[in-house]
Amino acid sequence: MEILTSILILLVLLLVTNVLAHYISFIPIALIQIASGIIVALVAQDFTLDIEAEWFLLLFIAPLLYHDGAHFPREQLWKMRLPILGNAIILVLLTTIVGGLFVHWLIPSIPLAAAFALMAILSPTDPVAVNGIAKRVHIPERIMNLVRGESLINDASGLIGFKYAVAAIVTGYFSLKSATFDFTYMFLVGVLIGVLGAFFIFLIRLHLRRIGIVDSTFYVLLQVLTPFILFLVAEELFHASGVITVVTGGVIAAIFKEKTENFIAREQVVTEHVWSIITFALNGIIFLLLGLLLPPATKAILASQEIHNAILILYVLAIGIVVLSIRFVWVMLSSKLLSSNNDHVTLKEHLITTLVGVRGTITMVGILSLPLLTEQGAAFPSRQLLIFLAAGVILFTLIVATLFLPLLNPQETVQENDLTDRKRQMIKQAIRRIQLETVEENGSVALTLINQYNAMLLNIKRQQSEDIFQQYRQQMLEARKIGIELEIFYTKQFLAERNLDESIQQELEYMMKERKDMLDTHTLTLIKRQLRHFLRGRKMGRLPSYTVEQIHTIKRELTEYIAKSIIKDVQETNKLTPDIIQKIELYYRQLQYSVYKADVTKQEEQKEYLALAAIEAQRALINEWYQAGEISSESAKELRRFVNSLESVILLEAGE
Repeated sequence: MEILTSILILLVLLLVTNVLAHYISFIPIALIQIASGIIVALVAQDFTLDIEAEWFLLLFIAPLLYHDGAHFPREQLWKMRLPILGNAIILVLLTTIVGGLFVHWLIPSIPLAAAFALMAILSPTDPVAVNGIAKRVHIPERIMNLVRGESLINDASGLIGFKYAVAAIVTGYFSLKSATFDFTYMFLVGVLIGVLGAFFIFLIRLHLRRIGIVDSTFYVLLQVLTPFILFLVAEELFHASGVITVVTGGVIAAIFKEKTENFIAREQVVTEHVWSIITFALNGIIFLLLGLLLPPATKAILASQEIHNAILILYVLAIGIVVLSIRFVWVMLSSKLLSSNNDHVTLKEHLITTLVGVRGTITMVGILSLPLLTEQGAAFPSRQLLIFLAAGVILFTLIVATLFLPLLNPQETVQENDLTDRKRQMIKQAIRRIQLETVEENGSVALTLINQYNAMLLNIKRQQSEDIFQQYRQQMLEARKIGIELEIFYTKQFLAERNLDESIQQELEYMMKERKDMLDTHTLTLIKRQLRHFLRGRKMGRLPSYTVEQIHTIKRELTEYIAKSIIKDVQETNKLTPDIIQKIELYYRQLQYSVYKADVTKQEEQKEYLALAAIEAQRALINEWYQAGEISSESAKELRRFVNSLESVILLEAGE
């Protein structure tokens, strides 16, 4: 019951922190989630949370790295293989040795082996933290590929170095030859298991399909279980690196996915949706766990009188600066030694690559796995101090990246000032949504709307000013107002020329009221229209069938009469501008044509449905950009205003 309660609390916190991130977008959601975890841990008295490193790697890191491996661009992975391997192996080794020597010099009470263990577990960059930063700060694609690539592998190298450093303290024995052999074995066998395991699971899926099992849900579950299976086989049966295995398995699974793209298309769509939910939940819970772990992990050392708290903070700052300095020096050297001669990397790019290498929950969980006692029964040296230093460096790297990466990328703000490209994407999104909603019955209506959006797309491509669009909107509004006035005039003339039944006259008056309300797109007016439409439907249902048929016939006659009269009227007038005349004439020619194709009322309903669906798709796209950190809150507001203007134009044109 306690486990279930903890899971529910974490999921609720995950939702709450995402809501908070919407309102305080200038703070990365990772820091919000860490802070929320810290607050919960402080409020809950005597809070304890025991997480084993193996359990954490299996439940969180295995599925996330499998997913990252499957979605990592393989061309870039191969092209940047040397820099990635250099960062994942050589940089980890340098950080462990150089950083360990520095820690032992800075704090002599920490044995050299313990200092090596600390720096080994501080070596891996956290893939979840890296992805979190990428959502809020514009980072060059080459740098993100490098950092994401190294984070797929350096977990294994860092954990292996940590394992042997801890073993040296616990047992008092260390063999460089044995450590080198074990690392090579775990890496190569992990790759082999990943390749063979992913291939074997793919063959199982094909065999099951051949014998008639075609349920997509079954195969989605199998794909979700794949990283857990691969990780357990590698770790428990072959004592290889489960991290390397799931990364390799993800890459191989992506290759098979491409080969069978058309064969299992529906399954892949469902799988992507399931994985998006899993990664969203796991990414957020990881940072919440980090926040929950920090207070109990650092409580003992902060309460101790052995080292003043100010000195502890200085230790954290010094070690954090050294960790980043080692990374900066290596990044500069590796860019010359391991990269292509054609690559020109600036100092700013070196700094960005350094700061993006933040540490995260893997480091925290690893350092908490330090044993309490050695084999001789003595207390593990400086255990509480090591835990505090690791926790402090994690926060240091996260805060430094949050503060300084935006300063190194001021062009993000400049790029957001011109949202023309975003608006083009929004119009294309509206067109795609209409196409998805198009069926044979509403095909002509959908085509009309798509043509309207294409016209606006061309207009935005030609013009970079919002004033042009607002001018277009005002012209459309003016044209519709003139059209409505003419419709009222010619409707009265039509009724005066005919002696019609009272029920038919009421229906025609209702139709004119509906057309007048098209000029008002406020929510209340739309609700009133829907209510009138409902009441009118009930009233029509009580009329005799011959009367309903007569009403439809008269409405078609009226529509054709109005369209012909207005077209003739605007062609003969000299009081309107050519643009207004063109818009009025185009609209009523389409209305005139619709008389011969379908019921006008039905077309109106189809147009309004498609128009509102397209607008909703645009609003969803804005929210997606904002949640991903691609646009600021101010840009989101401006784009929403653009959608509101677009809505009024489309409903004015599509409402009839």
